[in-house]
Amino acid sequence: MDKKQARLRRARKTRARIAELKMARLSVHRTNCHIYAQIIDETGSRVLAQASTLEAEVKKELANGGNAGAAALIGKRIAEKAKAAGVEKVAFDRSGFQYHGRIKALADAARENGLAF
Repeated sequence: MDKKQARLRRARKTRARIAELKMARLSVHRTNCHIYAQIIDETGSRVLAQASTLEAEVKKELANGGNAGAAALIGKRIAEKAKAAGVEKVAFDRSGFQYHGRIKALADAARENGLAF
């Protein structure tokens, strides 16, 4: 089993546990150059809010979308958008990525800006 398959396997297990909780989830995905975050409803069928380093406003502020500073900015933006959509509490879905570096920076920024998980 290679690294990507192991990550996807962890993600599947986590999503199954989150589905049992019946709550919205904050799903995070990262690549070398960008980071993406989505708030997905309880059923898993609708995206309530999303933020990424590909957004025009974010691109203007950042020179590089693949660092912890960019992740923190995305965490702040997703928390603000979640509040606007009426979401206060979510389950954190790190998509099998280690809770370290950019993933941790995004989560910390989202918590600091009022998103509970």
